[in-house]
Amino acid sequence: MHNFIPTPSSSYLELGFFTIHYYALAILLGIVIAVLITRARYQDSGGNPSEINDLALVLIPSGIIGGRIYHVITSPDRYFGKGGNICDAFKVWQGGLGIWGAIAAGAGVGFIFFKKQKFSLTFSEFADSVAPALLVAQGIGRFGNWFNGELFGRPTTLPWGLRIPFSLRPVGYEQFETFHPTFLYEAIWCFAGAFLIYQNKYFRNLKSGQVFLSYIFIYSTGRLWIESIRIDSAHLIGGLRINIWVSIIAISTSGLIFLRRERAKPKA
Repeated sequence: MHNFIPTPSSSYLELGFFTIHYYALAILLGIVIAVLITRARYQDSGGNPSEINDLALVLIPSGIIGGRIYHVITSPDRYFGKGGNICDAFKVWQGGLGIWGAIAAGAGVGFIFFKKQKFSLTFSEFADSVAPALLVAQGIGRFGNWFNGELFGRPTTLPWGLRIPFSLRPVGYEQFETFHPTFLYEAIWCFAGAFLIYQNKYFRNLKSGQVFLSYIFIYSTGRLWIESIRIDSAHLIGGLRINIWVSIIAISTSGLIFLRRERAKPKA
């Protein structure tokens, strides 16, 4: 008998007039846990944890909007191509939040917010506090893709293969039944990265901003190999998926800035 991970039979729950989408629940759960982790780390660094609540009211919507814009821009055919529907661009519960856009928007808005208001810690210290929390949130959020039956990898016969219903299989892969569960690979990678940052003494002795740079490096490294086995449609540049290029740029940039901070002399 072949073992496999089943795809949930439904991606939502109907309660009278309300429809609860599991993708949205996964994102919401990830956000709540991320806020709690960030509050604790921010306080341990000498900051006022109530400031995180104020920041969350600004950064969470910014991240969601930025993530959605990135997804729509990098997957235009789904919304603007032949047979596409521009209205679907607003249906976030169907999946599609690009983490790069979410981080860029959140970081940009957060930096401006820190410049305009007085906080107990610096922006880079806040970024270090939120780093492992982001990994946990991303790991939890990936289970939303599982409920939607999306973003899986190449066909596989491994015992932990993800069984995909015929209706959700991409064109050209209809004859295959089980695929790499990339949602699970990324979730495990994110949780492991968060645990490493949270528990390893090395990360406690880094200079301000280096923990956040480590987060970018760790996540991007995992995303690089996970993205290479995904088979969902994506725009290619030089034969590589656009998110592979973004991962390479993120790895290189975060690594170089990390080393530059490491070599910088501390202020007198």
